[in-house]
Amino acid sequence: MKSDYDIIVVGAGPAGSMAARFAAEEGVSVLMLEKDRDVGYPVRCGEAISKAGVEEFIPSDDKWIAAKISKFSFNAPDGSEAIIDFGDAGYVLERRIFDYELARTAAEAGAEILTRAYVNGLLFDAGKVSGVKYEINGEAKEVKAKVVIAADGVESRVGRWAGLETHIDFRDMESAVQITAANIPVDQNTLYFYFGKDVAPNGYFWVFPKGHNKANIGLGVSGLIGKKKSAQSFLDDFMSKHYPNAPVLTKIAGGVPCSITLDKISGPGIMLVGDAARQVNPLSGGGIASGMIGGKIAGTIAGEAIKQNKIDHILTYDKAWQDRLGKRHETFNRIKEGIYNFSDDKFNSIAHSILKIPIEKRTLGKVFTTALMNNPSLLVDIAKVFVV
Repeated sequence: MKSDYDIIVVGAGPAGSMAARFAAEEGVSVLMLEKDRDVGYPVRCGEAISKAGVEEFIPSDDKWIAAKISKFSFNAPDGSEAIIDFGDAGYVLERRIFDYELARTAAEAGAEILTRAYVNGLLFDAGKVSGVKYEINGEAKEVKAKVVIAADGVESRVGRWAGLETHIDFRDMESAVQITAANIPVDQNTLYFYFGKDVAPNGYFWVFPKGHNKANIGLGVSGLIGKKKSAQSFLDDFMSKHYPNAPVLTKIAGGVPCSITLDKISGPGIMLVGDAARQVNPLSGGGIASGMIGGKIAGTIAGEAIKQNKIDHILTYDKAWQDRLGKRHETFNRIKEGIYNFSDDKFNSIAHSILKIPIEKRTLGKVFTTALMNNPSLLVDIAKVFVV
């Protein structure tokens, strides 16, 4: 390892790996530091993603696809189930393998990768971030860089150390818990969503197939709900009712930032990507594809800044992100706020309305239009994201 790099990326998740890859493709020196021993571990994710979201960055490969998804199942509190068939549209991933593959593409582009490297501070030069402090094998080290890209997840200590405002209102931080369980007899081509006050108030419950009768089963609820009844309690209730004897293979829990992007995601010598920048889709809570997009934008701009010897060029990242996805996420956030407080009767009514539409004409856009029929301002937002 060298003592000085053009760009250091902290965190080797999808956002970090894409930042490292696209920066390296600009021909600059890149070091990616990962605190865990393995890239892609632990997995804290429902693992669902659109096919288009994957193939913008890497060709689809069965070795990291657990299930190919073509249908969406809307489950209302009264037991009504409405199926929407949207064709060959998405995957449930094996994130451990998928994240490895993304990191490999970064390495192929020229990025160096170091695992078990725990970043515990930043270096500064005249008020500008100029590198990181880290610990590896019990030894304290420092490495300099012209730009540091923080891809260190929702906690993002790196962003705070750099002076960026990373606070999020607890009402926008969803409390999430998920298990991977065996002996779950569901259609392996369908994502199942459950709504209502008994399963996931102010949120949703999911069952995502993972092949061979395995499934990721979990939920996310708002911070307000989590203070009254834990996400784990909702999960326990659901499993007792639906799959009381299912063996649990893994279990994860944590916070998911379902808010709009931070006001500032760049500063002197620093850029934030992925969960660290709050680039998660606030409506779905999905962050893999949007994190990779944020990583690509940040890495490309950082590489350009180095090549042009204009480090302030990284400050254009905020607008570039807003133009690509940030504004769209603001629209999703308004839609989320419009549906979060629906009653069980409203969810039942939505399911019944969907069931009246011939299955070949059902779309997600029509689902949301049906849900928000009495909210004209949000219907405009629906048109923006599902029609335009």
